Amino acid sequence: MPLPIEELGKEEGIGKVTISRLKNAGIDTVEELLLFNPEELEEIAGIEFERALRLVRTARRLARWEVSVQKGDEYASQISGRDTLSTGVSGIDELLGGGLVVQEIYEFAGEYGSGKTQLCHQLSVTAQLPPGNGGLGGKTIYIDTEGTFSPERVTKIAERFGIKDPLENVFVARPINVDELEELVVRGLKPYLRQGVRLVVIDSVIALYRAQFRGREWLAMRQQRINYVLDWLKRLSRLYDLLIVITNQVVSVPSSWGVAVKLPAGGNIIAHASTHRFFLKKAGDSWLMEVLDSPRLAKGASAQFTIKDDGVWDA
Repeated sequence: MPLPIEELGKEEGIGKVTISRLKNAGIDTVEELLLFNPEELEEIAGIEFERALRLVRTARRLARWEVSVQKGDEYASQISGRDTLSTGVSGIDELLGGGLVVQEIYEFAGEYGSGKTQLCHQLSVTAQLPPGNGGLGGKTIYIDTEGTFSPERVTKIAERFGIKDPLENVFVARPINVDELEELVVRGLKPYLRQGVRLVVIDSVIALYRAQFRGREWLAMRQQRINYVLDWLKRLSRLYDLLIVITNQVVSVPSSWGVAVKLPAGGNIIAHASTHRFFLKKAGDSWLMEVLDSPRLAKGASAQFTIKDDGVWDA
């Protein structure tokens, strides 16, 4: 059970005023305090740096959240024991090595109509399946930045998987600008994560940033702020044992041989933050998912799929 933030008040030198400031900042448990660094506490809670540093270190001790050093085989065993989510498409699951693994970020990039949103809809359904059936037995937060979330589509897909009332387990958010998106990720998600959410989807991660930060003079600021949101997603995934899925748009980059190449938007920031990157594209009468980069999957490996009224299927 999470420790209420009031537990910090039992420590010498941590009084009611400090506890009140933390609660006003939306920090209700000792574990949630671990998400923040001292600089952030100084900014959002008005707690001076040295005191904030002590609070974070005290929280680590109380929650027994110390950085551990493990042997390689112990770490491998830990990773292999993480929960895995099936996409509901055997070919894609095989490409992924069994499915999508929690505490990792999966990026699906592609042009409009390449199947990114359809896959995200399907994952929000399969996440509700019991772990023994390829699911996570949990709920989904679907952050829709492009207005493409379809309740009807989710319901249709759920019929295929035998899930009743699927929308009861999908929380949908529609931020209209970058500030709303950042506020949602940093401060707004935690109450829902406490309710059993295991999957967080951002469809798409780049849309609001490309609209708000136009022109090369804003590029550095855009990249910094994208990096901040992605870093927070990593923190949340560790604390709450979440799976993070983001979709990405593409850009056309001229090549040395005169042909424009389609690449995921967002540059190195998104590339470094994503654990696994995939490119989705049309391939004849079906679609293709190709591995762009992954620590475990072979670059260039691919799987074909098709899209029907009730979701994504093997081609």
